[in-house]
Amino acid sequence: MKKFFIVLAISSVVLACNSGAEGDKKAEEPKAETATAPAPAAPAASSADEEKALELIGSNDCTTCHAIDKKSIGPAYTEVAQKYEATDANIAALVDKVKKGGQGNWGAIPMTPHPDLPEADAKIMIAYILSLRK
Repeated sequence: MKKFFIVLAISSVVLACNSGAEGDKKAEEPKAETATAPAPAAPAASSADEEKALELIGSNDCTTCHAIDKKSIGPAYTEVAQKYEATDANIAALVDKVKKGGQGNWGAIPMTPHPDLPEADAKIMIAYILSLRK
């Protein structure tokens, strides 16, 4: 039940971020802009991919240290998206960092390793996070 509320909260934040100044636009319009943005290795996430990514983020311990648009213990997902372009090389490097943990890129607080997280799940989450690039 707790996971459901976490996923619901993350989904609400994502929807709120997408509404912007022109709240009357359909949800598909921002996705169309993402699809035209240069991201050679990682195509724009479909709504099913976004749902899966948010479900994975909510069901793992990601939200303990990260939030979508504000710094918590770790960087905001939007900060990560600004730092890393959505390329195959960056996605592979970030999958490795998530699985092995890391320290130093975002300050002194280390990121906990997640060795049991399936690589496919990590790729889905990272592709979604990098799709938040503005």
